[in-house]
Amino acid sequence: MIKNRIFKDIKFAFEDLKLELNENFTVEIPNSVNHGDFSTNACLISAKPNKMSPKIIAEKVIELLKTKKMYREIEIAGPGFINFHIKPSHFKKILVSVNEEGDDYGRTTYGKEAKILIEFISANPTGPLNIVSARAAAYGDSLYRIMSFAGFRPIREFYINDAGNQVDILAESVELRYRELHNEDIGEFPVEAYHGEYIIDLAALLNTTEGSKLLHISERDRLTKMKEFALAEIHNMQVESLEKFDVQFDNWVSEKSLRAQGVVEEVLSFLAEADCTFEMEEAIWFNSTKFGDDKNRVLMKADGTITYIVPDLAYHLTKLQRGNDVLIDVLGPDHHGYVPRLRAGIQALGYDDSCLEVIFLQQVNLFDQGEKVKMSKRLGKMVTMDDLIDEVGKDAARFFFINRKPSAHLNFDLELAKKKTSENPVFYCQYAHARICSIIKKAEKDKLKLANFDEKYLKKLNKDDEMLIMRKLGDFQHVLCGIADSREPHRLAEYLIELAGMFHKYYQKYTISNKRYKELSIARLYLINAVRIVLKNGLNLIGVSAPTSM
Repeated sequence: MIKNRIFKDIKFAFEDLKLELNENFTVEIPNSVNHGDFSTNACLISAKPNKMSPKIIAEKVIELLKTKKMYREIEIAGPGFINFHIKPSHFKKILVSVNEEGDDYGRTTYGKEAKILIEFISANPTGPLNIVSARAAAYGDSLYRIMSFAGFRPIREFYINDAGNQVDILAESVELRYRELHNEDIGEFPVEAYHGEYIIDLAALLNTTEGSKLLHISERDRLTKMKEFALAEIHNMQVESLEKFDVQFDNWVSEKSLRAQGVVEEVLSFLAEADCTFEMEEAIWFNSTKFGDDKNRVLMKADGTITYIVPDLAYHLTKLQRGNDVLIDVLGPDHHGYVPRLRAGIQALGYDDSCLEVIFLQQVNLFDQGEKVKMSKRLGKMVTMDDLIDEVGKDAARFFFINRKPSAHLNFDLELAKKKTSENPVFYCQYAHARICSIIKKAEKDKLKLANFDEKYLKKLNKDDEMLIMRKLGDFQHVLCGIADSREPHRLAEYLIELAGMFHKYYQKYTISNKRYKELSIARLYLINAVRIVLKNGLNLIGVSAPTSM
């Protein structure tokens, strides 16, 4: 792509001039068309190490590059930026690439098959997935799709916390509702129990298969049965919700299974042998301050129970033992304090903690008709992922979650998500795709077919708006590689909105199909078909459909 060639040319120029190049330089599309097709800050940020004026460096670089055939003009701008004006023929080659590569346009080997494990959602198995989980699902799955397209080898993983106090409370909650069904007076339902309607549904479902049999076994056996049943049913419920959201996982890892495999004991033994533990007040502590944590952490309490950091470390140990190059954990905003102890544990286990990346997804606020919706999982007042999909649809939900930087709070407007107007960004992008499909179909009736395209027709495309669209299409691959590196899928949503806007503007300004002007019409159909392909590919990468009619 053109941008990649500019990067290579700049590196070549600095090497030839024997100048030190700051590798953090950028090549961007300027805000104004008057500033060229692309602009770089390479000379500006490389001036200090070379002890030269940015303008002098820029002059030398331009002198070397001006003979290259791709450039129509290269000029210095401002304090030392370089603006590149590209010959139209190079932009027109982009259209050929898009139309010929189709669904594979934008795919690269950039990631060199690096093995990246993306753990996301990992919601407690104590209830249905909610809108916070939905944001994590949209983010994690979109990042997976984009990284796959960019040549990485990502893996999607869900960690099931099916051991511990919360699953005991789940079993007790179902047991109480089950006893209610058999007319037992259980008194006031405990505040600490789970109050959602799904608990009543679970008890009723269990009753249809077991009847009153469970009342005649020991309480311990009954609660064990309740726990196993509830965990299995809720897991199935979560899988079904994710399928509706078009999200799948390569691995589901159970904390209970990890404990059964002895990985927890392995971690405790390793830390002890590495002289990273000590005893105090009858508890076993992890000397985590030795590895940058702000305080030491309890691993095993005086009563012999382990703290949650131990199975979490055990889980991350298995991630590393499976040969993953990078571990990406997608967590909620309330987990910031947890990361230093996890990093300390990874170092203590003998690994470089730089392999761990933590993405914090900020809070989601749901608004309906301008009013904030109040939610509480424990009290059963929550909006589930299923509720959201039923209300606005999978496409709108996924696009709205992606169209916001992960580190930013998200106010989800239900009313806007349901609108069939240009105000709604997902409708705006999907309508651009559907409109292009309609134009191409209508043109075929006038015997203006893409199958009759000849590359010589591209000479008819000479409007500035057409060049801008081609330039935008050529940037698609670079945008995807940048997203794979930055872990910011919202940049793809922004790109699609901009591309859709460019098409809508073009459609309003020019006649695309006119049988009196065959060559021009087919050239323009070829152009908008390239837009259609990129819109479809981009929407697919964030799990949103590209309808052919609306």
